[in-house]
Amino acid sequence: MAEAAWSAAPDGLTLRIRVTPRGGRDALDGVEALSDGQQVLRVRVRAAPEDGAANEAVCRLLAKALGRPASAVSLRAGATARVKTLFVSGDPTALSAALSGLFGAPA
Repeated sequence: MAEAAWSAAPDGLTLRIRVTPRGGRDALDGVEALSDGQQVLRVRVRAAPEDGAANEAVCRLLAKALGRPASAVSLRAGATARVKTLFVSGDPTALSAALSGLFGAPA
């Protein structure tokens, strides 16, 4: 069974995302399935993948979309990879509801 793009943790939400740097605009493009069946959130940012600028832009974009301060979003894994794991601190139920409102329920 495929893993959902996000999952609840005791103090927040863990998200798996696929980033497109230099994407022409900053946007959350929805949920997609990777070739291994895992679900990811597709995110594009204008920033180039240099000196962590794209990672920082992704964190800011997700924080804004979820109504959280930028400090609430942190990179957990994949600093130099396209597929990354992020953590958003806060109420997992409210964060999951916000993501479901943006993208639909996780698969």
